[in-house]
Parts: sequence; C-alpha cells; structure tokens
Amino acid sequence: MGDITIHASDMHHLLTDPTSAYGAPYQQMYAELAATHRGRPVAEIVPLLRAAADRALLGFTAADLSEQAQAISSGAPYQLRVRVTR
Repeated sequence: MGDITIHASDMHHLLTDPTSAYGAPYQQMYAELAATHRGRPVAEIVPLLRAAADRALLGFTAADLSEQAQAISSGAPYQLRVRVTR
C-alpha cells in the first residue's frame, strides 16, 4: 500500500474530475497502464508510471512506483492511502 499527501485543491491531479479542465489525472493513466501492461516486466512499467506521476504533478517515491508497477504486472489490486490537506 502506498501513501501520498495532496492538497485538497489538487485532487483533480489524482482523481478524474469531470468538472476540471485538468487533462492528466493519475487515476486515468494508472488504469490505462493496468489494462495494457499486465504481465509486462516491472522495469518496463516503472518509467511509464514515473512519467504519468510527473505529468500529474504528484510526488510518488521510487518505492511507491515500484509497488504500483508490481501490482500492474501481476494484476493484483493496489491500495493507495491519500491524505488530503487544506
């Protein structure tokens, strides 16, 4: 399970928000990678997740991205604990 802290005004960077014009929510990019990269090597997935996190302006650690890549590769569920600040 990963952890991330995000400001309330930036939630649209993480979660898809139909009322926001922000075009790169991490949730959407993660779901797309999960649908297309199952069974692929973790080392191939990590840079794609890093690029998605960078586009979404989210500060995931290398360990978080590695865990997420492992979940995508294996098809396992991944839980992310989100702390929202104001």
